[in-house]
Amino acid sequence: MLYSNILVAYDGSKASNKALDHAISMLQVTPNAVISVIHVFGFPRAYFGEAYAPIPTSVTKEYYDLAEQTVDAAKQRLEDAGVTGTVELLQGAPAEIILDYSKKNNSEVIIIGSRGLGGIREFVLGSVSHNVVQHARIPVLVVK
Repeated sequence: MLYSNILVAYDGSKASNKALDHAISMLQVTPNAVISVIHVFGFPRAYFGEAYAPIPTSVTKEYYDLAEQTVDAAKQRLEDAGVTGTVELLQGAPAEIILDYSKKNNSEVIIIGSRGLGGIREFVLGSVSHNVVQHARIPVLVVK
C-alpha cells in the first residue's frame, strides 16, 4: 500500500531511528508523499501518594533541551536523506498526542518504533507503541 501522508513518532531511540529510516525509504516509492515527524515529551513529575512535588526548573530545562536536541537530530536525518518534511516538538502524553496529531493532520499511516526511551514508566503504564496500535483508526507500522 502506498501512503501519501506519513506520520513518524520519533524519540531518538534506536527503534525510532529505524522507524524514521523506514519512512524515508517509503518516500522513494512515493516521492510526492508528505512526511511529518513528531517528538512528544513530558516534563518529569515526582509523585508522593496523591500529590506530586514540583521538579526544579533546572531539571525541566534539561528535559526541554534534550527534546530540542532530539528534534534537531530528526531534522538532520531528513536533511541527510534529501527529504523535505516537517518536524515538530509537542508536549503531553505521547500516545494521546500521536493519535490526536494523526487525526488533525489526516495522516494515512503512523510509523513508530517498537520500544522507546520510556524506561520503567513504559513498563508500568503500557508502551506508547502498544497504546497507539490499540487506539489508532489508521494503519500503524511498528518497526523493530
